[in-house]
Amino acid sequence: MIARIESCLLRGIDASPCEIEVDLDNRSLEKQTIVGLPDAAVNESLDRVRAALGNAGYPFPQGKAVINLAPADVRKEGPLYDLPIAIGLLAAQGVLASSAGGLDHRACLFVGELALDGRVRPIKGTIAMAAMAKQRGMEAFVCPLDNAREAAVVEGLNVFGVATLSEVMGLLSGEIDPEPEPVPDISHMLRTAEAPIDFAEVRGQEGVKRAIVVAAAGSHNLVMLGPAGTGKTMMAKALPGVLPPLTSDEAVEITRIWSAAGLLEPGQPLVTRRPVRTPHHTASAPAIVGGGIIPRAGEISLAHKGVLFLDELPEFNRGVLETLRQPMEDHVVTIARAHGTVRFPASFMLVAAMNPTPKGDVAPGEVGRREMEQYLAKLSGPLLDRIDIHVEAPAVPFKELADIPRGTDTQSMRTQTTAARARMTKRQGEATPNARLSGKQLDEYAAMSEPALALLEQAITGLGLSARAYDKIRRLARTIADLDGKDGIDETHIAEAVQYRVLDRKV
Repeated sequence: MIARIESCLLRGIDASPCEIEVDLDNRSLEKQTIVGLPDAAVNESLDRVRAALGNAGYPFPQGKAVINLAPADVRKEGPLYDLPIAIGLLAAQGVLASSAGGLDHRACLFVGELALDGRVRPIKGTIAMAAMAKQRGMEAFVCPLDNAREAAVVEGLNVFGVATLSEVMGLLSGEIDPEPEPVPDISHMLRTAEAPIDFAEVRGQEGVKRAIVVAAAGSHNLVMLGPAGTGKTMMAKALPGVLPPLTSDEAVEITRIWSAAGLLEPGQPLVTRRPVRTPHHTASAPAIVGGGIIPRAGEISLAHKGVLFLDELPEFNRGVLETLRQPMEDHVVTIARAHGTVRFPASFMLVAAMNPTPKGDVAPGEVGRREMEQYLAKLSGPLLDRIDIHVEAPAVPFKELADIPRGTDTQSMRTQTTAARARMTKRQGEATPNARLSGKQLDEYAAMSEPALALLEQAITGLGLSARAYDKIRRLARTIADLDGKDGIDETHIAEAVQYRVLDRKV
């Protein structure tokens, strides 16, 4: 007898159909086998399923059983097939009885890992699987209880979270009344999400806070240069609070990435705050960009719609930093492997911090200048060229450390950012922030007054700035003008933009 159960497989952050076919032959004494390119975790599934069925009081077939995971040319990985295999074995033995009050197992999509006592453990990537189940028109999606709230984010799909194999059988037989998981109130969750750190906690550094407002308003990349202990790391972690709140679509997209990576807490339905990823400087290129035999998302994808913070930037391996150049331009990373190609979204703000020298500060005189130049030389020109804002974070005087009241807070900074983004969206559309304007678009949207043009010419020639800095300054000036509520760019906007090209004058 053959039974067919619907499940799925996860590739990157996307799910695709996988049909579980079970064929029993009681006349043969051969062992049970799984075919269809299973990995080690899938091959071990039979032992888990045998124990789970026995401990839950259900029979396991004694004859030959061939379990096929179709399509057979795509590698299957992970323990998510335990539950559908168990349901398939029971269906093939005729144990599943149809009932008018229960779920039809032929119209359900099953995923879940089984414990030896029949409990159903959580898995990765549930939200993408639920979206695929809805797309295929499945009547129900049966998943682990810990993943049910996450899957219920997909509206228009009946999601049933189960804690045990017996509970699944109860739903299918009608012994348990099917009650779908309620849909979470996404709007309320996003509205009530709070920033973990308020900028009011950062003493001094008002100049850096202004640079962060400019960066957040125009989606500009930012590097902070200054001695140790000046609050650079704290400000980077507080930056997402200045950015606009996540939209529902953005929250779902981020959740798909985090769910596939297994980073969601049990019962957590959604990522409600913009992520901040802070990899250590010893991280490898696959850890940052993504990779592996079966491609997985790296830090740049986990920071999608949020912030990638690289502390002690020159200490990162230069080859690792160079791999960031393409994703910073295309906002997507493509990982090619023998089994296929996987694309991960990677639209992030790069925020970096660095000391002027390996010792953390600059010695006076020629020796100090030479040490700083050698340290900054560890960063390539093309990488720095992709960072729009270079700002110095000086040591904070004691008077400012002890000053009460504190300085600019997150709420006032977010108000400025939101107003500037509204002007930006009205002018050029939501998909194109100022940091991504092309030269042609700058000619159209960043018209400069005569005094502004004269000041820019003076800056390029007098300060020895490269021709590449020309468009960078225009993009920054456009954002500063938006913060100022102006349609055109004047000399004050150019003057502020020029001061954010600190490293152009140091290297």
